[in-house]
Amino acid sequence: MHLKIVAVAKLKEKHWKEAAADYIRRIGPYARLEILEIAEARLPEKGSGAEEKKAMAQEGRAILERLVAHDGPVIALDRKGKAFDSPELAAWLEGQLLKGRNDMAFVIGGPVGLAPEVLARSDLVLSFSRMTFPHQLMRVILLEQLYRSLRIMRREPYHK
Repeated sequence: MHLKIVAVAKLKEKHWKEAAADYIRRIGPYARLEILEIAEARLPEKGSGAEEKKAMAQEGRAILERLVAHDGPVIALDRKGKAFDSPELAAWLEGQLLKGRNDMAFVIGGPVGLAPEVLARSDLVLSFSRMTFPHQLMRVILLEQLYRSLRIMRREPYHK
């Protein structure tokens, strides 16, 4: 299985880097993991709605460029998406594998969210909560849930 995470912005703070690195290490024996970071569009501190739309479009184009050659499922993370519990996410991923779709891309937007074109390109829009999270935290949450799903799929203890 090849898992790709396309994420806006780099992890800057040490605690996010360490948490992500821990889950990346844990995922290693189960799947090949690739993280592609997209530059975050610069916004003034009090950006207008038009400036936010422009930033979202700029980030969206960069994300779609990274997905041009990707032929597997694209899963966009958005609070308005479909909610799964951990076993349901594992079952969905396993279902993709059974269909021969073992190259999966997960997309995490930046502070202004994902462009409509990115959501339209996605096979699944997935919500971890109706709440909004910082994109750095969302990356760590996604990595943990991918690790949990891989353990569930192998019927290994971890999930309770």
